[in-house]
Amino acid sequence: MGTNFYIKGHSGNDNPKYHIGKRSASGLYCYDCGITLCKGGESKVHSDNKEWYEKCPKCGKEPEKENLEHSSIGKELGFNTDNKQNKTGVKSCSSFTWARPLWKIKHIVDEYGREYSLEEFNKVLAECPVKFYMYGKEFC
Repeated sequence: MGTNFYIKGHSGNDNPKYHIGKRSASGLYCYDCGITLCKGGESKVHSDNKEWYEKCPKCGKEPEKENLEHSSIGKELGFNTDNKQNKTGVKSCSSFTWARPLWKIKHIVDEYGREYSLEEFNKVLAECPVKFYMYGKEFC
């Protein structure tokens, strides 16, 4: 589950043909320490056989309870419209997997037709502390 983002109006049309990347819920993350609670590290947050620490392995903070209106999975399901920039403690996070660099892109649209300026899209990226780069590879 996630949300795909595309270049809007590339080459003079409104067809969102060019995939920028995908935001996905990525489990628990300690925003104070800057680490995932996935025992395999960031590279395993989307694996089928992942395991999780019950609290942050660095500072010992326990996860805060979140409902769909405030969680990363709630963001992907459309229940969370909160754009809180500065999260603290252990909470859910999102990852962003890049399909192409963001050079010279001004208008972005997601798979649901919501449009973003570059400034608004940068706020989306700020909510994604885990990043992957798959330039030139097909994924969805």
